[in-house]
Amino acid sequence: MDKLTLPPSLWQHTDFQGDFLTLLGAAGHGVQLGETGDSANITQVEATTVLAIRYADGVLVAGDRRATAGNTIMYDRADKVIDVDDHSVMAISGSPALAYEMARVLEYSFRYYRRSQLQELSMEGKLRTLSRLVRDNLGMALQGIGVVLPLFATYDLADDEGRLYFYDALGTQFEMAEFAVAGSGSVWIRGALYYQNRWQRRLIDSDLREATATTLRMLEAAAHYDAATGGVREQTAIVPTLKAVTRDGVQTLEEGYLREVYTDAVEGSDVR
Repeated sequence: MDKLTLPPSLWQHTDFQGDFLTLLGAAGHGVQLGETGDSANITQVEATTVLAIRYADGVLVAGDRRATAGNTIMYDRADKVIDVDDHSVMAISGSPALAYEMARVLEYSFRYYRRSQLQELSMEGKLRTLSRLVRDNLGMALQGIGVVLPLFATYDLADDEGRLYFYDALGTQFEMAEFAVAGSGSVWIRGALYYQNRWQRRLIDSDLREATATTLRMLEAAAHYDAATGGVREQTAIVPTLKAVTRDGVQTLEEGYLREVYTDAVEGSDVR
C-alpha cells in the first residue's frame, strides 16, 4: 500500500504491511474485545477456513466446520458453504451471523427476480448483488465486529464453465482462475495450492475424486497449523462440508464418500 493513497492522518498508524483488518486495527478502528469503557465488551464468533477450486466439471467448494471466539471453540458443526440458487453457492469466513443473513438475502433476491421477470438474473447481476451486500456491511467491518469475506462459486450456463470469485471487505470482486481461499487457515494452504497447480497436476484437469482429495488434504494441512480450523475428526464423526457446482446444479457430497476419499487419499498417502 502506498502512503500517497492514504490520508496523512493514517500514515503514523501503519507500517503498510498486512491486510485490510490489520490496517483498521492499527488506525484505531474496531472493537477492543474483552475490554470495558468506550469499547464494547463483545466476544465475536468467527467462521474460519473456506476454499474453492475449479476442476474439470465445475467448481468444488469446501469449508471446515469449526466456529471460534478468540481461542475458544464455540461450535464444531457450522455450515460455511451455503446454497443461494440452483447453480450458485457462497462460502463464508468471518462473522457467521451476518454471512448467513447475506446468503438469505441473496437467495431471496435471486428468487424474486426469477419469479417477477420470468428469467434468471444475469451473472453480472448476481455478482453486483453480493458486492452491494458486502459493501453495505462496511460499517460493521469498520467496528471490527462484523467482517464477512465470502467466496462465490457459480456455473455459467451461457459459457458452460464454472466461475469463482473472491470479495474483499469493500465489496470488490476478483475472479479467480484456478482457486480461492479465505479465513484464518488460508495462509497455510494458498502456497500449497499454487505449487500443486503450477508444477504438478493442474487443478482444472482434476475429476471430482481428485479434486475432493486435494481439498481434504488442504483442510487437513490448515487444521494442523491453525487451531481455529477443524479438519476431519474421526472421534466425533465430523467431516468438512463440500459442494460441487456443475452444469447439473449444486451437489452436496455425502459424508460416506468424503470418509472413503479421506481414508484412501489423505490417511493412506502418509509417508511413514
